[in-house]
Amino acid sequence: MVAVSARSSLTQRRKAATQLDIARAAAALFAEQGVEATTAEEIAERAGVAVRTFYRYFPTKQDAVEPLLTAGGGQWRSLLESADAEQGVLAALEEAATRVLSVAPEQEAMLGWTRELLRAAGADAALRSVWQRVNRESEELLRPALTRLAGDTASELEVRLAAAAATDSIRVALETWAASEAGMSGPGCPADLAVRCLRHFSGGVPLLRPTQSSQVEPTATP
Repeated sequence: MVAVSARSSLTQRRKAATQLDIARAAAALFAEQGVEATTAEEIAERAGVAVRTFYRYFPTKQDAVEPLLTAGGGQWRSLLESADAEQGVLAALEEAATRVLSVAPEQEAMLGWTRELLRAAGADAALRSVWQRVNRESEELLRPALTRLAGDTASELEVRLAAAAATDSIRVALETWAASEAGMSGPGCPADLAVRCLRHFSGGVPLLRPTQSSQVEPTATP
């Protein structure tokens, strides 16, 4: 049983690695020549896989970039799942968002891809649809972590509102940054904008109202 589980885990890791290779190849080609001019065959060739392998994982060329767009959300949820509930929901969200969106070698590359893809999405409806789906699914996946952080007194409605507000804060922050010429750190960077968006939402969403716990300071204010 252990051997079977280990083989299954290895298979899943290889699958994820192949999907990420395809996603990076797709994003690079989209940036170089545009989404419309790029074909699935070109993406497969750039990624070093067969065309049938491409279609085994992704139904369209736009879907191929989904692993790049979901990576940050997965890291964010992982941090929230291990966050101290005593600090409050807003502080936990701010801290996690700041860590995921702050400049580090792994984050810098991912943020660079995200910026290129969000800019390309402005002219491609199918790519926008992928981005919208990623955010919708991220919102749903965020609810269990927020339920734990909020405690037993929080209603389902409050948790859903908080998940929607938190997800939209990250979405708006990334879209605003992608449309600008701001850097990956300093004023107008993703981490700065995400914290500011969360605080704008906090007044109207019960679970996001500040507690007595300290909050993460924004990177900068305009």
